[in-house]
Amino acid sequence: MMIDAWPIVTVIMPVLNEAAFIRRSLGAVLAQDYPQDRLEILVVDGGSNDGTGQIVQELLKAWPRSRLLDNPRRIQSAALNIGIQAAAGEIIIRVDGHALIEPDYVKTCVRLLANGEFENVGGLMRPVGNGYVGQGIALATTSFFGIAGSKFHYSNREQVVDTVYMGAFRRTIFDRIGLFDEQLKINEDYEFNYRLRQAGGKILLSPALKSTYVPRHSLGALWRQYFQYGRWKVRMLQKHPTSLRWRQAVSPVFVGAIAGSSLMGLFWQPARWLLAGLTGSYLLASWVASTIAARRGGWRYLPILPIIFATIHWAWGLGFWYSLLLTITPQGGKLKR
Repeated sequence: MMIDAWPIVTVIMPVLNEAAFIRRSLGAVLAQDYPQDRLEILVVDGGSNDGTGQIVQELLKAWPRSRLLDNPRRIQSAALNIGIQAAAGEIIIRVDGHALIEPDYVKTCVRLLANGEFENVGGLMRPVGNGYVGQGIALATTSFFGIAGSKFHYSNREQVVDTVYMGAFRRTIFDRIGLFDEQLKINEDYEFNYRLRQAGGKILLSPALKSTYVPRHSLGALWRQYFQYGRWKVRMLQKHPTSLRWRQAVSPVFVGAIAGSSLMGLFWQPARWLLAGLTGSYLLASWVASTIAARRGGWRYLPILPIIFATIHWAWGLGFWYSLLLTITPQGGKLKR
């Protein structure tokens, strides 16, 4: 593809209080080898109070096509919709505030979308942790045991998938199936990709799209993150019951089985054996997965990896059950924010 054939691309960056990282993440977008006169950058800020907006305005001074937009609702789905509606590009690329994209990222997105076979393309979610716990979290979230079945976390093979990290789209897809669902605080990308697939679109995972991001760096932050993932998955299933994948059910089923067998074990002996079997099987699987991950990333992480795996699985499972219980209360089905 010749340079004068490159389409106009809009990069949308939803941000909120990213002052500590925005120079690096936005800087990586500004450093793209894509023609500057064909690249529009829209940073959509959800009301940052740490100086993020001022830093963005300073960095965008030399980019007349680009600007800072306000997101009064603060959530990512609203930020993406604001950006899409303001975008001039034929191609829309999402870049998160904690992501560092490689200089050829935009060009590679355009190339992958060029033949019209795919409606969304994305790359691997490559975490680079800060500190001992953060680096352990990065290892755990690139493990099949940690994030079962989510191929963009661990697969290095180009393939058609059900969802990808961030995503790059041809603008026309939003005219066909609508924008992101602003009723969802989390899972808005998976919900959109579900509708895309239902409309006959294909999603490509390509290792050629290279980026890194900084994951949570404490167990508490990781717990809150995955609790919210599990919690909002219920809302997603209320909208699209058939969207459930087996990997998304594993943690809720495991947590429910442990809780159920614990309660039944108080008065029924076989339930105690079930509890012991479930617990033992999980601990063995966790230790094997931790050993494999530690061999890949460093043996010093072996002591903390089982704790990280348990945090991910229990937080997701409990978040799911908490939200499910809310939906059957007399108030009925309205997920509290």
